[in-house]
Amino acid sequence: MKFNKLFALMLAFSLTVVAGSSVFAQDEEEMTEEEWQMQMDELTVRKNDLTSTLNSLNSDIDGLRKSSAQKDNELEKAENDLYASVGATKSQVADFRTKFNDLEKKINSKSGSKEDAEKTFAEIEASKIRCLPEFWDRFNAMKKKLDAWGPAPTNNYTVVKGDCLSKIAGMSKIYGNMKLWPALWEANKGGVVSAPPRIPKTIPNPNLIYPGQVLKVPTLTSQQKEETLKKKVNWRNWKRGTVKTKRMKKTETPKKTETTN
Repeated sequence: MKFNKLFALMLAFSLTVVAGSSVFAQDEEEMTEEEWQMQMDELTVRKNDLTSTLNSLNSDIDGLRKSSAQKDNELEKAENDLYASVGATKSQVADFRTKFNDLEKKINSKSGSKEDAEKTFAEIEASKIRCLPEFWDRFNAMKKKLDAWGPAPTNNYTVVKGDCLSKIAGMSKIYGNMKLWPALWEANKGGVVSAPPRIPKTIPNPNLIYPGQVLKVPTLTSQQKEETLKKKVNWRNWKRGTVKTKRMKKTETPKKTETTN
C-alpha cells in the first residue's frame, strides 16, 4: 500500500516540475519578476513537501524491511523447532513432502498398483514427520482411501499337462516364485473357476491338479507374499503329515466296527 502511495507522490512531483516549467516557458515574456518569484516560491514549497513525504516513506520502507527480516528469522526458527520435535531437519521434511504429495496423488487417482502404494504408505507411516500439522489430517484421509481402494484383482490360469502348483507359481506372469504355490492352493482348494466334465472342481490335495482346470490367481501384496513364505514350514508339515497318514493306513488293519466320517 505504501509503495503505491510512494509511486503516486513521485509521479505528482514530476508532473509539478514539468507543469511549472511549462507555465514558466509559456508566460516567460508576460510574467513580471515578482510574479515569477512567487511562482517559484510556491513550487519550492510543494517540492519540499513532496521530498519530506518521500523521505518519510523511505524510512517506513526501511523499517518494514527490518521487521520482515526479523519475522522471517523467527519463522525459520519456529519451523526448525517444529521439525526437531519429530526428529527431522528442514531438508528431510522437504523430501518427505515430495514423497507424501506423490503418494497422495497416486491414491486419490488409484493409479499404479495398490501393492506399490501400500509399500510407500508403510514408509510414510513409519516416519514421525507424518504427525506434523501439515500432514496429519491428510495422512488419515489417505489411509481411509487406501483401505477403500478395494481388493487386488484376481486373474485366471488354465492348467495344462505337466503343470504343478509350484511350476505355475514360478511363472513370470504369475508370481515368479515357485515357493508361493500355497497361495494358489488356498485360493482354489475350495473350488476352482471351472473344470471340464469329470474333472474335480476342487483341489483338496495340492499335488493333484488336472489339465483344463481354470485356477484363480489372486494378486498378492508384498505383505501377503511374506506371510505366505513364512507358512512354508506349515505346508511342509502338512505334506509330511499326509504322507505319514497314507503309510499308516497301508500298514493298519481296519476294524470291522470302524466308521469313516
